[in-house]
Amino acid sequence: MPDLSSAQHHTPRETPDDEAAVNALRSAVMRLGRRLKHQRVDESLSPAEMSVLGTLARCGSATPGELARKEHVQPPSMTRIVALLESKGLVRLEPHPEDRRQKVVRQTEQAEAMLEESRRKRNAWLAELAGQLNEDEWETLRAAAPVLEKLAHL
Repeated sequence: MPDLSSAQHHTPRETPDDEAAVNALRSAVMRLGRRLKHQRVDESLSPAEMSVLGTLARCGSATPGELARKEHVQPPSMTRIVALLESKGLVRLEPHPEDRRQKVVRQTEQAEAMLEESRRKRNAWLAELAGQLNEDEWETLRAAAPVLEKLAHL
């Protein structure tokens, strides 16, 4: 596996093969992502609501403004999403420790349990798919996982 942390970076799309590889990667990641999104536990939640819960699980509590920035949505949209999640018992609003004008959004135990069940379901689905790969394909995929994770956070 190439060392992506080194100063020497390969610039994609230098050749038709690179361009084809980038196109295939984009397409495969998008299709797999869509299929994973369908492996949900609670069908009543929108993708935006699930995304906010995931952000709270990864990053901890946040103000609605911070969530709006992290989710790349406008603050009024985040206010609506938080209100929906609160009405479903998945988040609670608490006073901000330093700024009385603001609230902090925290996920509830119900949200944590739902997210854990969702992760288990998605992992089981993905493991079933991966079980159809041969050993070389599985090893390639295992080696690619950290690289894909890096791309997701660049």
